[in-house]
Amino acid sequence: MYLTLKVKLNPDRKQSNKLLTTMEKFNEACNYASETAWHNKKFGKTGIQKLTYYDIRQKFALSAQLTVRAIGKVAESYSNDRKTMHKFNRRGAVVYDQRVLSFKGKDMVSILTLNGREKISISYGDYRPFDISKIRGQTDLIYEDNNFYLMLVMEVGENEVEYNDDVMGVDLGVVNIATTSNNEVYKGTKADEIRERYTSLKSRLQSAGTWSAKEHLKKLSKKERRFKRDLNHRVAKQLVKRAKDTSRAIALENLNGFRPEATVTKAQKDRLGKWAFSELTDFILYKSKLEGVPVIIINPMYTSQQCSECGHINKSNRQKQANFRCKTCGHRENADYNASKNIAHRGAVSLPDVLRLTSIS
Repeated sequence: MYLTLKVKLNPDRKQSNKLLTTMEKFNEACNYASETAWHNKKFGKTGIQKLTYYDIRQKFALSAQLTVRAIGKVAESYSNDRKTMHKFNRRGAVVYDQRVLSFKGKDMVSILTLNGREKISISYGDYRPFDISKIRGQTDLIYEDNNFYLMLVMEVGENEVEYNDDVMGVDLGVVNIATTSNNEVYKGTKADEIRERYTSLKSRLQSAGTWSAKEHLKKLSKKERRFKRDLNHRVAKQLVKRAKDTSRAIALENLNGFRPEATVTKAQKDRLGKWAFSELTDFILYKSKLEGVPVIIINPMYTSQQCSECGHINKSNRQKQANFRCKTCGHRENADYNASKNIAHRGAVSLPDVLRLTSIS
């Protein structure tokens, strides 16, 4: 499988200015190619290149390969949408390939600018080993919060998936981010504190309406997004590790937003609406592939209303968000825990029989 890695560049002041100038000229070239393509109704890479290649070389002083990359960026954007003319941000991504960007060991990169190549140091976290030989395809240079980053695509191996009869059900909830069928709870307390603080601050900034307030809002939104992404990464990592350590598959609901049958308040719906459950699910899926942990996606219908002991389904079984009490057998427990057990059961039923491991006696 392929993962996108974000590697930070550490240019000095002169190098930073050269990168910015290159980035701005590259995107000016993209806008020129886009406008020409739109007016001539030529949206394929070959057609755009015939119309704009030599003009871009002269007007924007781009190298041959950067010119080709700019044209490719425009053609790719029009492959998805041809209803309007596309415009590119002056500091949008610059697309590089191995001809204009190369690695000099694990801590240095040689990158082409309008003023020639620059050798710039890079830094990378220790989440996953950085293997240069595994880098595939093009690399995007992006500019965020006054920093430059390389977005690299790296091929990583997947462990062989082993199917076992035991399944860990995971309920993605409102109050708790995740609850497992072993009653392990990943609380959202810290997330709530951050959310409430950001919501209050955003409200004050929106009321101010000044330019500086709007800029602050943009920075705040990015900071909140990074926090959520980091927390989703950590929760997904712990869930997958727990499943692998206990030789179990993971069962998840096919959730695409809020479950309508859950009994929650408007404030709790607001909390759920502000959490990226699809992102958390994606993280669990790709981390499971890397670790060889099977994932079963089940139908979410009635998992929060069904009794995990007797199977009775009734909307009234879930009295409150946190409380479950079966109207038939009287079984009581935390509602999220009850739902996670239902998810685990459905996941076990859905496991392919032919792929289950059987013990040899």
